[in-house]
Amino acid sequence: MKKIVLIHAVDIAIEPIKDAFSIGWPEADIVHLWDETLSIERAKTADLTPALSERVNALFELAKMNGADAVLFTCSAFGEAIERLAVNSDIPVLKPNQAMFDEALAANLPTTLLGTFQPAMAGMEAEFIEAAKEQGKPEVLDSLCVPEARTALKEKDIDSHNQYLLDGIQSIREEQVIMLAHFSSAVAQAKLQQETGMKVLSSPECAVRQLKKTLTH
Repeated sequence: MKKIVLIHAVDIAIEPIKDAFSIGWPEADIVHLWDETLSIERAKTADLTPALSERVNALFELAKMNGADAVLFTCSAFGEAIERLAVNSDIPVLKPNQAMFDEALAANLPTTLLGTFQPAMAGMEAEFIEAAKEQGKPEVLDSLCVPEARTALKEKDIDSHNQYLLDGIQSIREEQVIMLAHFSSAVAQAKLQQETGMKVLSSPECAVRQLKKTLTH
């Protein structure tokens, strides 16, 4: 049995990834580490600070002490720190959206990043463009942030969260891939696909697929 340590910065990311593992890889041994102040501090600054990077590093070291076979970060606002860890790690370390970006690029369709947390958006856009460049794909990405949806979700109003996101993408043409920027937004995936007919990717589902393939093949 493979042990996957999940590192969280927001509680609203926990249930979506638990659900994704229960469907896609129920045999995996899942451990949750959660620092609830990380996202609060990250929202106060435009850039990732050295102090925040050190906290991310400390959580990673704790994951390794727990015997992790792989580590998955579920918050999209700490990409630079996670990249630095991954370079020197002897176990797989995944950024939240790494697997989703790969699946979106493989679709070879125009792509929109749909988010709810503005501090995370610029870093994710840059990561996607860099991934596209490395794969020789068009370096083009549209993005849309709907902060009202995040507010609704924090108040546990899932229906309003999903509707805000649906309203936000009404102007997007059908032949397109929608990437849900945050783990917490995975709850909207089914509704968005059903209502729009577009290909909608969620980070948890894609991450579980990639981790299972990496660790069991």
